[in-house]
Amino acid sequence: MPPDNPDVEAVAEQVFAALADPSRRALLSQLTALGPATATDLADRLPISRQAIAKHLGLLAEAGLVKAEPGERRRIRYRLESAPMRIAQQFLAALVRDWDSPLAALREHLDRAAGEE
Repeated sequence: MPPDNPDVEAVAEQVFAALADPSRRALLSQLTALGPATATDLADRLPISRQAIAKHLGLLAEAGLVKAEPGERRRIRYRLESAPMRIAQQFLAALVRDWDSPLAALREHLDRAAGEE
């Protein structure tokens, strides 16, 4: 069973929705590898239009995965935010804990059943 905290579930849902798109994952990979960047910088590195990148960065910002901050010459730079990812990891860890015991019991039951045949 997932954590009881609805905020954890809401954050995890936003993170998973954001990560579902390969273009957004590519943007996060670029920011991870090269640090903060503008949408123009990212458009120069990826085969995605500047407009699409701006849209994806907006969705990543809504999920809390990136933060927009003022840069030089009034250019907005985007940097990674790890807190939402950690919350999503906690959500998954709780699911794993809740599934490990029942799955182990099922495995033992199936092993016993196979041994009896």
